[in-house]
Amino acid sequence: MTTTFITGANKSLGYETARRLIEAGHTVLVGARDSERGQAAADALGARFVQIDVTDDASVAAAAADIGAREGGIDVLINNAGVLGPHSPADQLTAADASAVFEVNVVGIVRVTHAFLPLLRKSASPVIVNVSSGMGSFALTHDAERLESQAIVPLYTASKAAVTMLTTQYAKSWPDLKVNAVDPGFTATDFNGHRGPQTVAEGTDAIVELATIGADGPTGTFRDRHGEVAW
Repeated sequence: MTTTFITGANKSLGYETARRLIEAGHTVLVGARDSERGQAAADALGARFVQIDVTDDASVAAAAADIGAREGGIDVLINNAGVLGPHSPADQLTAADASAVFEVNVVGIVRVTHAFLPLLRKSASPVIVNVSSGMGSFALTHDAERLESQAIVPLYTASKAAVTMLTTQYAKSWPDLKVNAVDPGFTATDFNGHRGPQTVAEGTDAIVELATIGADGPTGTFRDRHGEVAW
């Protein structure tokens, strides 16, 4: 049985990913910051809830300890928790704004991954999936025919570019793990006021694919539901 832990799994992409992986036979641990919402999501899914705030060292350590004591280890870590940040014009963005966005989207991944590596290394085929975005792709944000080129969201885009680079560096550092980044695409979720043209199921296609790759799967890649994403 494959055991999978997902951060930010109480709604939207995280919740749908959990639902689909449970359907595929995974034992899924639903991670969320808000205990009430997280427990409600886990109950609805038939999963176990694990409280985690990816911005807090003690919370992340407690989550890893809890899973270590209960499950013993995990096979798949999905770093899904993320924030969009302020919608302010670029000239109004502050250092505090940047710190808040990067603390969740980038530092949070480092914090969780560091704490969960010992649990992953108990697996015969450990996998990490980092949820990035096409908004962090230099190629897509410079392609006038792509929607990604039309949005100006400096902190979010910069943080997701960092997630993708972090993913490739982790993949090079740990040949015993499969580490990949995902662009869910423009999906209708709370994150964007449900404006995206993709369904939440379509938005999780690549996440589910990379969460189920096994020992022979790729590593160090950046993919969406259609295939490789340009850097």
